Amino acid sequence: MTVPVPVPVPVPAPVHVLVLGGTTEGRQLAESLVGDPRVRVTSSLAGRVAAPRLPSGDVRIGGFGGADGLAEWVREHHVDALVDATHPFAATMSRNAALAAAQAHVPLLALRRPGWVAQDGDRWHSVASLAEAAELLPALGERVFLTTGRMGLAAFAGEGLDALWFLVRSVDAPEPPCPRRMEVLLERGPFSLEGEREIVRLHRIDVLVTKDSGGDATAPKLTAAREARIPVVVVRRPPVPEGVPVAASPDEAVEWVGRLYSSG
Repeated sequence: MTVPVPVPVPVPAPVHVLVLGGTTEGRQLAESLVGDPRVRVTSSLAGRVAAPRLPSGDVRIGGFGGADGLAEWVREHHVDALVDATHPFAATMSRNAALAAAQAHVPLLALRRPGWVAQDGDRWHSVASLAEAAELLPALGERVFLTTGRMGLAAFAGEGLDALWFLVRSVDAPEPPCPRRMEVLLERGPFSLEGEREIVRLHRIDVLVTKDSGGDATAPKLTAAREARIPVVVVRRPPVPEGVPVAASPDEAVEWVGRLYSSG
């Protein structure tokens, strides 16, 4: 009796997802996807932080050389989908992601944590840029808690702000140009409410400057400012490129990826 030879069943290749990361949400998404055999995940980090928190799965560090370079990398590495999980203020990278996805003909999702919402007792001043924030400061206070990171400090280095004192918090040490009167606090979030209260009290902070990054990791400073009744200058986040769908959480992004391989 002849034993029939089984016909091999083709196994579909995993969906290759490139996550443009650097955020908590990007790491959470990579961790959720890396255990799924139907998905291959690669996370890309810009490399601006000296010791970044590495996500699960394959990781590449460094830029692509603009939208064209990203599109070429996507094609060469057979990427099936892009997830832009960069910082809400990484406008250039988000724009390059949209252009590259269109060039390479792959779907793109923006993963964006929701922005903060003012509460009763908040004294928020909304501005469109760091330059606008700097212009507003002399009318609001003299001791500034500047939590916008080390990039863009040149906006606060003008002579018109020489009378102000700045406490600058960042992960890595800032480089010139910087405010003339400045103390640097090297810290990485998440931050506790008690810690933020202590900073406001110890340094006699009378105005806070922040970007609308959203999320819980850095939100306690807003509560501390509300309790101390000090004004907060909030830089509005840039919009997501037109036509790009947005997920508000890693779970929503996982569902989006799931629809990709189920439709394939």
